[in-house]
Amino acid sequence: MLKAVILDDEIRGSKLLSHKLEEFAGVLSVEAVFNDPVLALASIEAIKPDVLFLDVEMPGMNGFQFLEHLGTFKFEVIFTTAFGHYTLEALRLSAVDYLLKPVDQQELQKAIDRLRKRLSGKPNVREEKPGKFSSHRLSLITAEGVYLVEKSTITRVEAMSNYSVFILADSRKIVVSKTLKEYEAVLDDEHFIRISRSVIVNLHYVVKYKKGDGGTLEFTDGAEVEVSPLRKDELMKRLF
Repeated sequence: MLKAVILDDEIRGSKLLSHKLEEFAGVLSVEAVFNDPVLALASIEAIKPDVLFLDVEMPGMNGFQFLEHLGTFKFEVIFTTAFGHYTLEALRLSAVDYLLKPVDQQELQKAIDRLRKRLSGKPNVREEKPGKFSSHRLSLITAEGVYLVEKSTITRVEAMSNYSVFILADSRKIVVSKTLKEYEAVLDDEHFIRISRSVIVNLHYVVKYKKGDGGTLEFTDGAEVEVSPLRKDELMKRLF
């Protein structure tokens, strides 16, 4: 049974989503509903959810800032918002999905399916550290503190609005309030390559390339990321 948490400053919105999730009672259980991000920060670690349904626009602390304040987390995220001006493509990279309010039941079904598919791939995450640059570390500054991360454990870095999400081999995610461009030079290494405007990947964690206009990369954690057609040729040279 998957454990879910809802964080939405609007009581009506959180109740409505909780009600709609009852349709998936056989696979998902809503463990907690929060209307205050500060209270959620204090409690979510103890709950250990598999997924967080997270409102984007909240007074005092928006959804991105909430994730940054957590510092590091392992659960998946499904964004919910009444505002459609966010870049859906970018948000869907790090998040399982992005749902517009009022949440459509069919779209919710698709999001749950995507969630289950992504979680099913997690046990396959490789644990070994590629050799020759494993001692190189990167300092990631978040609202919660500074994380020193081995570059060799970074599977990919994905843009999320004006933030960057570092996804590690042990499934942890670290949200940093800097754009992807600021890390491009730092990750200028033979193992890393930018495959689109929104993603830098570590080729050590790629398990499959699927053909297409630009193609799609599948990772050891089950995630799939599209490749920009403009960067396909460079990727092919590096892969093969």
